Amino acid sequence: MNKNRPVNLDLSTIQLPAAALASILHRISGVVLFAVVALLLYMLDVSLKSEQGFADVAAVFNSLPAKLVLWASLAALIYHLLAGVRHLLMDMGIGESLEGGRRSAVTVLVLSVILILLTGVWLW
Repeated sequence: MNKNRPVNLDLSTIQLPAAALASILHRISGVVLFAVVALLLYMLDVSLKSEQGFADVAAVFNSLPAKLVLWASLAALIYHLLAGVRHLLMDMGIGESLEGGRRSAVTVLVLSVILILLTGVWLW
């Protein structure tokens, strides 16, 4: 029997590097933003139609589920913006090394957590 055959991987033991985690979260936040933009545009349309529509949308944003959706949307926007700036800097040749990519990924993750928490405090 061949001793060098592939072994089943235990996916729960695999740790992603910071750059991979940052990249995956960037893609997920982009999908979340794409899905939320339609909802927010609809609410903007309703709020601009009449005073009653504006009052209805304002009342919706005072509810806890709507605030959670808004907070998640803002979190996705914050993360996607910071990770996008990271990618733009790397496209300009800044931080293209392995260590530079690792540091910028950790920086984006830490800054995102801080800004997302501050946004949550501001929202509530």
